[in-house]
Amino acid sequence: MSPQSDPNPRGSRPPSSGSWTFPLALTFLTVLPWPRPVLAGPGELARSLIWFPWVGLLLGGLYAAAGRLALTLWPPAGAAALLVTLTVLLTRGLHLDGLADTLDGLGGGRDPKSRLAVMKDSRLGAFGALGLVLALLLKGVFLTLLLEAGRLSALLLFPAVSRGGMVLLAWLSPYARPEGGLGRAMTEGVSGQITLVALIPVLIACLLLQGMRGIVLVAAAGLLILTLSRLFTRLLGGITGDVLGAANELLEVLALALLSAG
Repeated sequence: MSPQSDPNPRGSRPPSSGSWTFPLALTFLTVLPWPRPVLAGPGELARSLIWFPWVGLLLGGLYAAAGRLALTLWPPAGAAALLVTLTVLLTRGLHLDGLADTLDGLGGGRDPKSRLAVMKDSRLGAFGALGLVLALLLKGVFLTLLLEAGRLSALLLFPAVSRGGMVLLAWLSPYARPEGGLGRAMTEGVSGQITLVALIPVLIACLLLQGMRGIVLVAAAGLLILTLSRLFTRLLGGITGDVLGAANELLEVLALALLSAG
């Protein structure tokens, strides 16, 4: 999928209420199949952001089911290792790739132009490799703590919170690359209405499943997104698709850390 720039100004299109944008979100964020080919332009990709948290909840349901099954066969540490592997397989490492590229750019560039150039390089650098190792290690540890405590419902939330955070970051931030890119369709096409509709299921799920801990999680995730938006606007001039992927990984680690605390 290689959408071109959307001729409509940012936020000028209302969100689509039809469920036909869900397959686009599903096939974009995961390897899960859809019975019909999913082809869409940049406007449709932006409107599919409404469904990002729902795709996260779907992934969370799969993780919770897999975790329950794995605990019948292995101790929590082994089950957590399998869950980490599953998170990579179901998302084809899409967001991990964004994290690695972003860290390489931040570590290897001296100004916005050079950082963006490094991020566009497909080769993995030292900063990206370290980031991947640390992200996967932290996920494994926090998942182990959750499984040991029997908090399987928390597995529903962390992918939904992270995908909702991606929508919020896209709405808050300008796009960094003047030549365009995949993330441009999201940042320029998303509206406040799309963002609000996307975040409602995340807020409800956090409140119903985790109560006060869920409120703390939402507040912490929102604060992290605000920080990332300002940081990348200063360092890159905005965000890119890689930055959105990196934000997803950081939010997953944050969510797992808070949900496993105590």
